[in-house]
Amino acid sequence: MPLTPAITQRLVQLAADLAKVPHGAKEALYAAACAELGLSRGTLQRHLHAVSVRPQRKRRSDAGAVALPREEAMLISALLMESHRKNNKRLMSITQAVQTLRDNGLVRAEGVDADGVIRPLSDSAIGRALRVHALHPDQLSRPAPAVELRSLHPNHVWQIDASLCVLYYLETADPKHAGLQVMERDKFYKNKPRNLKRIEHDRVWSYEVTDHYSGCIFVVYVLGAESGENMTHAFIEALQAREGEPFHGVPFIVMTDPGGGNVGALAMNLFRRLQVKPIAHKAGNARATGAVEKARDIIERSFESGLKLRPVANLDELNGLARRWMRWFNGTQLHSRHGQTRYAMWQTIGAEQLRLAPPPALCRELLTHAPERRQVIDQLRVPFMGRGDFDVSAVPGVMVGEWLQVTYNPYDVAADGSLRSAIVVDSDADGQERLTRVPLVERDDAGFAVTGNVIGEDFGRAPDTLADVNRKAVERLAMDAVSLEQAAAQRKAKAVPFGGRIDPFKRIEADDAGAPAWLPRRGTPLAPKVSVPQPQQVVLTLFQAAGELVRRGLELTPERNAQIRAWYPDGVPEAELDDLQRRLTVRATLRVVGGGDAQ
Repeated sequence: MPLTPAITQRLVQLAADLAKVPHGAKEALYAAACAELGLSRGTLQRHLHAVSVRPQRKRRSDAGAVALPREEAMLISALLMESHRKNNKRLMSITQAVQTLRDNGLVRAEGVDADGVIRPLSDSAIGRALRVHALHPDQLSRPAPAVELRSLHPNHVWQIDASLCVLYYLETADPKHAGLQVMERDKFYKNKPRNLKRIEHDRVWSYEVTDHYSGCIFVVYVLGAESGENMTHAFIEALQAREGEPFHGVPFIVMTDPGGGNVGALAMNLFRRLQVKPIAHKAGNARATGAVEKARDIIERSFESGLKLRPVANLDELNGLARRWMRWFNGTQLHSRHGQTRYAMWQTIGAEQLRLAPPPALCRELLTHAPERRQVIDQLRVPFMGRGDFDVSAVPGVMVGEWLQVTYNPYDVAADGSLRSAIVVDSDADGQERLTRVPLVERDDAGFAVTGNVIGEDFGRAPDTLADVNRKAVERLAMDAVSLEQAAAQRKAKAVPFGGRIDPFKRIEADDAGAPAWLPRRGTPLAPKVSVPQPQQVVLTLFQAAGELVRRGLELTPERNAQIRAWYPDGVPEAELDDLQRRLTVRATLRVVGGGDAQ
């Protein structure tokens, strides 16, 4: 019965009457009040305690003192904690734990009573002692203190998580019952693994994305399992601008759990190319991503609870309903932390904080794209992806002929999908990855770079690279000069480098001073072979040989010329001219004789 003003007034009067009568006469007042108010004795006592003002009880002199030593309390607590299951169910009682330790001679758990007798402590006394020492399992099982996490602006930090929809799956095998199905308890549970196996690839998973600052919720449903492909698909979907939803863009930090799909190669490569810092919380510390865990609870209660009453035919329809719910929830429901709707708070984002996402096609290409190795040409440019040359003069330490790692700049893409700039990936002095934007070299109608020098008008030179700076410093050092002009003048004057201070043969002199004295070795005289030089043979060309034969009186005919060419294709040795003349003469005689025989 609730306390009404009339009952309260009667209880206050009863408390005053009880304070006046002796102890033995109070029972009659209790009985009369119970009959009058229709209350039990216990309820009456409880109400009296609520309306009565009692003096504070004197604290006992031994309050807080316990007989159980801390060392024994530690052993008892450790044994009790070892018997805990993961669901914090304790399998061993205090009685059993203390008795086990006593049997093993590890604890005594004793105290001295008022008569000076040593007696075993009771279970309740041991339990109180464990609490005094802050070692009771109930105390140790409580979560550690948490610190509040703060983000600075919309899209500063996103949290993303995958959840298995425990109530639904999409039926695809049976056309009569196709669509979203409710997982009935009597058909799908651990004792019927075949049923669970049958719908394994049709289970509905959801990926929730939450903007930590505004609390905006984005959800997309997928089939299959928690994987890198599904995770990156959901993340790319969340990045894109959607009609009727202001929430979009690329976050600066993404917080996830340490699941394989969330920190796999695909996701990490996409985060790196989009310049997103991934943070995976420690395993078992789900409180770190509490915002997205709360988003999953909101989705279950506010959206998924109505799916049982709304038939869904396929995954696209399910995601369409989810989009409608997101627009309604984020745009109308007030957030308890900042008191505004989630979309209204997200709208406070600044232009420099909203990084527009590249098109989905480029995002998917970034999943597997690795920076490409390109060599710096004379104009301090590098070609990339057949899109033209990119100016790398702003890259720290760039030098002609060196190699750079070049990749896409996802935040500088033209409307037609062409790149306006690229990114050079290198490392700073601390080994951290450094990204440098390099612009595309624009060209005029004739194909010249618009930044090039106009002949006869511009005389600027390219800025010095690190190699140029070092080359000039080395030249000044070699010529003992304070300027390049002085170094050039000294070189023209044939000055000795380093002022003649460096003797290139100094080591030879040092080695000669300590060289050993070598003893001569006996040898055998070499008998020289005397050779008579042979006169060099002169070879006449066919023309020269023919002239000499004519001079000797031999008539040359075409047949004789052909014969000479057949006998001496490489020329006629001068020593064989007499033999050649005789052969040609004899051959002509034989031909005449042969002709007479034939007649």
